[in-house]
Amino acid sequence: MTPFQVGVSRDFLGADGRNLWGDIGLHALDEAGVRWSYLDRDTDELIAADLAGLDGVIFAAPAITRRTFDPAIPGPAVFARFGVGYDSVDLAACTAHDTAVTITPDGARRPVSTAALTLLLSVLHHVVVKDRMVRQDRWQEKTAWMGRGLTGRCVGLIGLGNTATDLVGLLRPFQVDVVAYDPYRTPESARECGVRLADLDPLLAQADAVIVMAALTPETRHLINARRLALMRPSAVLVNVARGPIVDETALAAALRSGRLAGAGLDVFETEPPAADNPLLGLDNTILSPHALSWTDEMATGNGDSAVRAVLDVLAGQAPRYVVNRDVLDRPGFQRRLAGLTAPR
Repeated sequence: MTPFQVGVSRDFLGADGRNLWGDIGLHALDEAGVRWSYLDRDTDELIAADLAGLDGVIFAAPAITRRTFDPAIPGPAVFARFGVGYDSVDLAACTAHDTAVTITPDGARRPVSTAALTLLLSVLHHVVVKDRMVRQDRWQEKTAWMGRGLTGRCVGLIGLGNTATDLVGLLRPFQVDVVAYDPYRTPESARECGVRLADLDPLLAQADAVIVMAALTPETRHLINARRLALMRPSAVLVNVARGPIVDETALAAALRSGRLAGAGLDVFETEPPAADNPLLGLDNTILSPHALSWTDEMATGNGDSAVRAVLDVLAGQAPRYVVNRDVLDRPGFQRRLAGLTAPR
């Protein structure tokens, strides 16, 4: 049998040919005797020609679409996504071609929850505008920018998944009241985390800070729109560390500009990078990050180890832990692929 072959998407590489993330644990592939290399093209979409002969692919930015597959050429048995989002992956196409798609919630959990807390505190304390005051000799303006403490406040979470649950633990020292909107969680499971569930509109009306941590789906696109922003307290802040299109940016900018909302912290945008005329860029009551606030060595190690583990699980004939298109696991074609793969001797 031919050796197990793995491709790594080329967007990991910088201009100098080094991995932008540093050590992402690819040495574990070497130790397992797996042949791997970076893909030839740096592309926004992987197509079948990019993947010929590969059994697994570790990828970050490229989209996986129907063009990724050619019925005449067997595709990879696993696409291991370096991260937790998979809105750019056509799961139905992957399942139809007996390909598992995995994500890395174990690797992203603490880095993203820490980023959410960092952004929340930065917005409440006006960190960026106060930094500008010092650099621009505007020291006397500081009394116009009193911050707000977090202790004892109500924090609303949109989504109570893996990362949000970790954030709840980080928030405990602040003695906050945490309420969450998540139609997939039961009240009992939320209570085990120290969280109470609520419908979205009541949550928005009572929270001092709202943090978006849900996945982007057709149901969550523009979930936070003008009507819902109007429900929030004028003193409240909104933080988004999930996906930009969950929030209607035009409506958010209008609410911030008019004073209907006190502030916002965004690590993600509807279009990335945002256009130069995006009104959010000119507002002092926003703190913005280029979808990179959780870009840390901790994230690199965690996501990399998890993605590599998924590939090695497939090599060992086992279903990886974090498969998102779980229907594929029962397909005879995928089962045959697991049984037919082997490590090089």
